[in-house]
Amino acid sequence: MADSLPTKHLQLHLVSDATGDTVRSVARACLVQFEGVEATEHFWVLVRSPAQMERVIDGIVANPGLVLCTVVDEGVRGTLEKACRQMNVPFVALLDPVMSAIAGFVGTRSQGLPGRQHELDAAYFSRIEAMHFTMAHDDGQATESLNNADVVLVGVSRTSKTPTCIYLANRGLKAANVPFVPDIPLPKSVSALTHPLVVGLTVNPTRLVQIRRNRLLMLHEEKETSYIDSERVEREVREARRLFLSKNWPVIDVTRRSIEETAAAIIQLHEQRLEQKP
Repeated sequence: MADSLPTKHLQLHLVSDATGDTVRSVARACLVQFEGVEATEHFWVLVRSPAQMERVIDGIVANPGLVLCTVVDEGVRGTLEKACRQMNVPFVALLDPVMSAIAGFVGTRSQGLPGRQHELDAAYFSRIEAMHFTMAHDDGQATESLNNADVVLVGVSRTSKTPTCIYLANRGLKAANVPFVPDIPLPKSVSALTHPLVVGLTVNPTRLVQIRRNRLLMLHEEKETSYIDSERVEREVREARRLFLSKNWPVIDVTRRSIEETAAAIIQLHEQRLEQKP
């Protein structure tokens, strides 16, 4: 067996004129593609003036390394770019290729306003409203107002209904979830829904037993219960799927899906449904 590669250390300076979410996400998405690389991250956020940029440059002088930048003001950013050139350290302006492509397509220049994506616009307040709705309609709560939802998820316990709903709410969708419990009928309001898209979540029974067992261990509950009995779980999943099919609800198998992938599939179903409405 070949020896593993020695660990390489990287000083990584992440410079932003806003919260730094974008540059942080891009950096980490790229870093995970490299084995044996450890990065020391230096975050420089809300950098909007020459004086603030000078402090960033001092920090890079103290710990030279790769510089990733999402500062849109050309004057402030130019100061950093020039300093990096003099220090012979790599400088990457992450937003430039995308903004250049957009500018070329629409035939106009960007406004270059820092933090513009975080302005409190209508979409922001829509997400906040969706989040409040989702938290109030978690795990079968407030079923009398479920028809105000955009999406309702139905599934057995531990099919990631709640985190998926929260992800959807962050995308501006009012999402609710209702648990399927064997031998207990769903609330009548669920069958009477007309406005929301109702989606059934299913999962491989063997995988579900593992998830539930791990959940019990986290709660320091070591006693064997029907909650993790393989035959009962298999029947539970089978009955849930039979219900989904009888209601003609779309079904998503979450066994090998991340929450993001499940949410993306639900969003696609929701958009298709909107397109089909007269």
